[in-house]
Amino acid sequence: MHHTENHNSITNQPVIGVTMGDPAGIGPEVVVKALADPAIRRAAKFIVFGMDEQLRYAADHAEIEPFWGRHQHEKISRDYPFKVVVADYDDYSVPPWIKGPSAVAGEASLRFCTDAIDAAKRHIIDAIVTAPISKTSWKLAGADWPGHTEMLAKLTKSKRKVMMFVAGPIKMALATIHEALFEVRHKFTIGCVFEPIDLLNTALKEYFDIEKPKIAVAALNPHAGENGRFGDEEQRIISPAILLATEQGIDCEGPFPADTLFLRAAHGEFDGVVAMYHDQGLIPIKLLAWDKAVNITIGIPIIRTSPAHGTAFDIAGKNLASHAGFKAAITTAIQMAKTKKMRLAKAHADAQ
Repeated sequence: MHHTENHNSITNQPVIGVTMGDPAGIGPEVVVKALADPAIRRAAKFIVFGMDEQLRYAADHAEIEPFWGRHQHEKISRDYPFKVVVADYDDYSVPPWIKGPSAVAGEASLRFCTDAIDAAKRHIIDAIVTAPISKTSWKLAGADWPGHTEMLAKLTKSKRKVMMFVAGPIKMALATIHEALFEVRHKFTIGCVFEPIDLLNTALKEYFDIEKPKIAVAALNPHAGENGRFGDEEQRIISPAILLATEQGIDCEGPFPADTLFLRAAHGEFDGVVAMYHDQGLIPIKLLAWDKAVNITIGIPIIRTSPAHGTAFDIAGKNLASHAGFKAAITTAIQMAKTKKMRLAKAHADAQ
C-alpha cells in the first residue's frame, strides 16, 4: 500500500513520532490498532519508535496485515517514502512470557522516549504520542525520572511543566499532580496556581487557535471555602493567583466551587479549566470521556500527547485493549501540530 502512495502529496504533512511504550504492556497493540485506521494514516506520516517483532506479534493477534516499513532506529529521517515506518530497536529482546514490570522492558521503553524527544528537538518529528510505560519498569532500569512528564521537562530544559487533559468539550490543567491529598496544602502556593493558568492560556492559543481563551479556576475547598468558613486557601492563594494572571492580560475567573464548575465548562461556558489537585480534575475528565481522554504536557517546547490509561499488563497480548484513547491522542497531536505550524506561518507573514 505505501509503495503506491504519491510521495509528493505527503511531504507537507506533519510527521508524528509514536513511542511504543512498555513492550510487555498494551502499547504495541494500541499502536498497531490505532495506526491501522486509514483515516489516521491519511492525516499524517508516522515514525514508530519501537520493536518490529512486538508490533508484528500484536498485528498477527488482531488479524491486521502489517502496513508499515521498517528501518534501523539509528538512521531516522523525515523523508521516508512510507506513511508509517518503524524505527526498529531489534537490539532489545523482551521475552513474551514477561507479563509485568521488568528492567529489560524499562530499558527499551526509556530508549524509545529519549530518542523521540531528541528527534523532536531536531525537528525530524513535529509531535510525540507516547504509549503507556510502566513507572516500575523504568525504576528497575535505573531511570533518572519517575515518568514521561519529568523526563520531557528535563530533556527539553523546561523549568515549567503542567499536565493538561482534553476530554470532549473540556480542556483542563492541574495545579498539583501526584501529591498525597493531605500533602497538597504543604505544596500549595500562588505560583503553583498561577503557572497552570498561564501555561493553559498559551496552549489554548498556540495549539487550539483560541485567540482569547476564557479560563475558569476551581476552588480547593467545598463551596469555594464559604468566605473562609471551610478553609482560607481561596482568599490566601487562589484569588491572588487569578489577580496576577488577570494583570498579565489573561481572561480568567474564579475560584468557582468545583462541584458545578465542570458542568458549566462542559456546556461551553469556558475554554479551559484549572483544577487544584489530581482527582478533582481527573474524575470529571474520565467520567465524560473515559476511553478518549488525552493527556498533554504543556510548558515544554515540543508537542506531547498520550492516552490517559496505563500499561494494563493483565490484558496485554490478549487482543482485548481498546485503542480509542490512543487514537484520540494521535488525532489531538496532529491537530496541535497543524495549528502550531499555521500560527507560526501567519506570524511570519504578519512580520514581513
